[in-house]
Amino acid sequence: MDILLVDDSKTMRGIMQRTIRQAGFRGLSVGEAENGAQGLEQFLAERPKVILSDWNMPEMSGIEFLLQVRASDNKVPFGFITSEASAAIKEQAMNAGASFVITKPFSPEDMQTALTPILGKC
Repeated sequence: MDILLVDDSKTMRGIMQRTIRQAGFRGLSVGEAENGAQGLEQFLAERPKVILSDWNMPEMSGIEFLLQVRASDNKVPFGFITSEASAAIKEQAMNAGASFVITKPFSPEDMQTALTPILGKC
């Protein structure tokens, strides 16, 4: 799996996938999960190259998910795509080991800027 999308909104996961394609990243295998708990299961089973996660989700939030991933000493690139735009949230994410934070609404250019260092030029 190349990319794991974790968001409690099926619509938002679809938007994220479409934006990834619009950013020029095509032909990648993409997995989906509805919350951090499901995301953690998929992460452990599939070992994606990058994780894109929402912040606010039921069962396990995005930050709890990130902390669980990092607790296993895994350095997989992990980015947030969230409506949480405060500097404190961004700081908390980066201090926990996030690679980037993209604020909703986002553009293909935002996605390209975040993913190119991880996946290479599209």
